[in-house]
Amino acid sequence: MDTTIRMVPGFSWFGKNIGIKDDSLDFGGILSSRPCQAAGVFTKNTMPGPPVVVGKEHLENGELQAIIVNSKNANVATGLSGLHDAKRMCQLMAQACQLEPEQVLPSSTGVIGLRLPMEIIEAACLAAASEFGNTPGHVENFARSIMTTDTRPKWVSGMVNGATLLGVAKGAGMIEPNMATMLCYFVTDAKISASLLQPMLTRVVNQSFNRISVDTDTSTSDTVVILANGFAGEVDLQEFESVFSQMAIHLAKEIVRDGEGVTKLIELTVSGASTAQQALWTAKSVINSPLVKTAIYGADPNWGRFVMAIGKVFDYTVPLVNLKIFFGKDQPRFCVDAQKVEQNEVPLADISKLLQQQEIFIEIVLGDGAYSEKVWGCDLTEGYVEENAYYTT
Repeated sequence: MDTTIRMVPGFSWFGKNIGIKDDSLDFGGILSSRPCQAAGVFTKNTMPGPPVVVGKEHLENGELQAIIVNSKNANVATGLSGLHDAKRMCQLMAQACQLEPEQVLPSSTGVIGLRLPMEIIEAACLAAASEFGNTPGHVENFARSIMTTDTRPKWVSGMVNGATLLGVAKGAGMIEPNMATMLCYFVTDAKISASLLQPMLTRVVNQSFNRISVDTDTSTSDTVVILANGFAGEVDLQEFESVFSQMAIHLAKEIVRDGEGVTKLIELTVSGASTAQQALWTAKSVINSPLVKTAIYGADPNWGRFVMAIGKVFDYTVPLVNLKIFFGKDQPRFCVDAQKVEQNEVPLADISKLLQQQEIFIEIVLGDGAYSEKVWGCDLTEGYVEENAYYTT
């Protein structure tokens, strides 16, 4: 796994500006030279955008050949007109590239509640066939074209048994639970059937994009898709999934690092739980807590906020005498032990110093159970408020 752009045979890309909002790149596409086996995971928000609705429909048979994306406008809460617009994007892209409309997956990201400027988008779709290229520059332009409040593009590459896997993502806010205001596209030349790709992608997403938190809001547009064109032949599926998971976790952490107003990345492990559910629910309760996030932003060793967030998991009770909270990954590593609090043995100054770092590692031990889960999050800053208080003005 590395952060260079490895080109995947058979795939081409483009990203350009068509003037949806400003002069930044805002329109992009991915095209395979032949039909791909495909899988997708989408937002669980009950008000999904029309591109999500259409994307699910087009993935029903497990086959895609192209993806078309616009940023700066999410095409959400736009009713039947928005649904028509999403389908129209696919029709025109298919026409330009000599495909069937059902072979195209649409995505849109940006402001909710506005109709797409279809006159501009229709012309761009019809001209798309001449825009595609297969250089790292084309991939970078695509990565930039899908950005909204992101400050930088995000990609990662990997190799498995001679096959290449490349992932490109965007996301910075409206993050958690169940993915984020994020789009992520993986392409590979490995030969894997859709029937195997779909459960694999679900497992990968559950270990990566479903484990991150910026602000506890679930977007209406979240999409993670993988396309496999098969040019490299079959691969070891277990090894492929391992590399795939590592790449997805890398992109998930990059989304958190680039979160709106973020200054610190938090890696939180909850161990000693009696069940996997307790471990994950506790981890999410803590990582989503605004009070925990703001304490970490200010390097305030207010460990009582962790106790509060653990106690919000109403289905499980943790005896206080069993609770330990460790700050730091390697030595020095400092512990809050509930049994020693009365002796004033909590190293608050040392914890505060650790919390000043840009990458924070915390482990919460609930007891002597066998289950452990890991999540990633960030601090909550004035920058987040500034970014979102004036988002549409």
